[in-house]
Amino acid sequence: MPKPFPAEFRRDVIAVARQGDQSMAQVARSFGISESCLNRWLRIADRENGLPAQAASSSAPAHGSRSGDLEAENRELRRRTKQLEQENEILRRATAYFARDVPPKMMYPLVLDLADDKIPVAVTCRVLGFSKQAFYQWKAKPVSDRDYDDAYLINAAIDVHHDDPEFGYRFIADELAAQGWAASRNRVSRLCTLQQLWSTHARRRGRQRRPGPPVHDDLVRREFTAARPNQLWLTDITEHPTGEGKIYLCAIKDACSKRIVGYSIDARMTSALAVTALRNAVALRGTSAATIVHSDRGSQFRSHAYQRELRAARLRGSMGRVGTCADNAAMESFFSLLQKNVLNRRRWATRAELRLAIVSWIETTYNRRRRQQGLGRLTPIEFETLLNTAHAA
Repeated sequence: MPKPFPAEFRRDVIAVARQGDQSMAQVARSFGISESCLNRWLRIADRENGLPAQAASSSAPAHGSRSGDLEAENRELRRRTKQLEQENEILRRATAYFARDVPPKMMYPLVLDLADDKIPVAVTCRVLGFSKQAFYQWKAKPVSDRDYDDAYLINAAIDVHHDDPEFGYRFIADELAAQGWAASRNRVSRLCTLQQLWSTHARRRGRQRRPGPPVHDDLVRREFTAARPNQLWLTDITEHPTGEGKIYLCAIKDACSKRIVGYSIDARMTSALAVTALRNAVALRGTSAATIVHSDRGSQFRSHAYQRELRAARLRGSMGRVGTCADNAAMESFFSLLQKNVLNRRRWATRAELRLAIVSWIETTYNRRRRQQGLGRLTPIEFETLLNTAHAA
């Protein structure tokens, strides 16, 4: 049974197809999928976005009247105009809602106000970026038990801090435990930060921070070669500015075929960025206990979430030394190519625009069209195909 494509890969393919610069056949061929698969993804995306399925034109007679076509087109334009008006009203009301002197804790009450004005809940949730299930769950129980407990805990923490302003969240947590409150230090820290309950002796930490200790040994030792695919993966994170802010790319490269086997793009450089890239690579390539994943000592690759993902996928971690870019030179070489061919070619206005350019270059140009000297003037896809054929023989 074939492995399903990662969700992020499907979203990128759909976004490239909807640009309209290429035909469906060209887009499908560029990303290595069938045209029927691409059309199915587009239909699923339209259904998830609440758009009606397009009526099949094959059932209509070839000599249909022009007036019928114009009427259908007018209906579609009216529907689209109404939808845009609703989205514009939602954004306008949301801007005014969050610009109030007392900021609201959540935006769910805004959905109720818009529903009273005949704006569907599904449209509001889609525009504001959350699910209908979450809204109806809040509607059934606006104040959860956790919120009640946090409110009482905040009052107790305020009393403790009022008695001793020198107490930080650690001392407050200990004092609350002595009073019979069951709360972890992390929870107390979150609530104290929310209420700005800081110690009067607290000082801001300097920006000069030492990198944390390595989680894994260096299993590569600058030998960025492998005899077969899925033996050594190299990963790193790069960034580039746009008109909307920075965009971050975490890519995973196979040392044998030089193919980018997984990547993830986001507006924030968190551990979730590295975890998503690793999940996408595992979804497309499978797992093996002999696979080594080599990275630097960035906090994203030392995080607990990333280490759990490595253990769940039965992969072996490897890390280079501090401040030594040569320990991951193969990934630095790929990012240099990306910088020259995509990132530095012009100024990028939006994150979405740069994202599509990066995805198109990786999937269409680098993996399938760019021939490399180290692969015998073959592309990564061609090299893997020949190598797999030879192993099968």
